Amino acid sequence: MAIDPSQRIMRWNAKFKTDRVKAILDDQLAQMQGNVQSVFPMITAVELQVKQVLDGLGVSMAEYSMYLCYGRELWSLVRKEVSGETAAMEADTLRKKWVDRGLTTAVLEAIRTQVFNIAAPTP
Repeated sequence: MAIDPSQRIMRWNAKFKTDRVKAILDDQLAQMQGNVQSVFPMITAVELQVKQVLDGLGVSMAEYSMYLCYGRELWSLVRKEVSGETAAMEADTLRKKWVDRGLTTAVLEAIRTQVFNIAAPTP
């Protein structure tokens, strides 16, 4: 049986009372600020390393943002403590995705190995 549209609207309105949302965010603010202060320096360091690889390979500045996205995805794997062959397979899946979006395999592999020290997957 379908849910009455007025019930959906009532439930949506109950979830999105701004004073309730503000109270929840206020309670979490200190923890959120702590997370940002610990993570942003790491992300900045990773992005700098990726940019150094891109500079060394002569990659166009117009493509930097896409390579940085790839680097952030690899960084996410590392932060989740994915390692070994699993990391290699996950990184290869990401490589294929970004190659399909027009990036160069050699550059992606350089980022994977030089910045994140993730080996190529075994065939």
